[in-house]
Amino acid sequence: MLTLNNPLLSVLVELQRLKRLERTGWSLRGMPPGTESVAAHSFGVGVTAMLLADELVHRGVSIDVEQVLRISLLHDWAEARVGDMPRTAITYFGAETRKAAESAALADIVQNLNNHALYRALYVNYEERSKPEARLVKAADVIDLLVQVLALERAGARGLDEFWEVARNPDFQLEGPAKELVADILELLRKERRKVGPGS
Repeated sequence: MLTLNNPLLSVLVELQRLKRLERTGWSLRGMPPGTESVAAHSFGVGVTAMLLADELVHRGVSIDVEQVLRISLLHDWAEARVGDMPRTAITYFGAETRKAAESAALADIVQNLNNHALYRALYVNYEERSKPEARLVKAADVIDLLVQVLALERAGARGLDEFWEVARNPDFQLEGPAKELVADILELLRKERRKVGPGS
């Protein structure tokens, strides 16, 4: 029987915070509360990454879809402890400090789970982009961000131009069909954005 002393349940309870944790980038730009939670973003990344991976498999690319999904689900778990630090925080803390804090938080969250080494390895893979699966998840992370921006702009939001900068010359270190697929989707997103009209 599960109790609060059970490591699995403890992690599940802690990760519930991500459902209520606001994505800071939207708050800093005046978007209303409830625009998007970290968990909602993780869902979007997972769906995007799954669809990308399945399309690549269909095109004959060898990719570990299970690993893609696992990385997608856990890539933001650390934020349950350190919060959603915006890019501006890097100016003050430095990229390495932020990375170290998030890595330590993830390690602490999973430390009592039987598969703690697997979860830490998946997280390190994502941070270092050491395998194609992690690179694909990073691309999915950016695509989900831009899909959210597009939805906000279609609803009338303005002043979100800076988010589109990531779509200009992204380097996800993808190759072949993966690089082509992601580039095609980013171009389609840019085209859809142009339909929103001036001032977007």
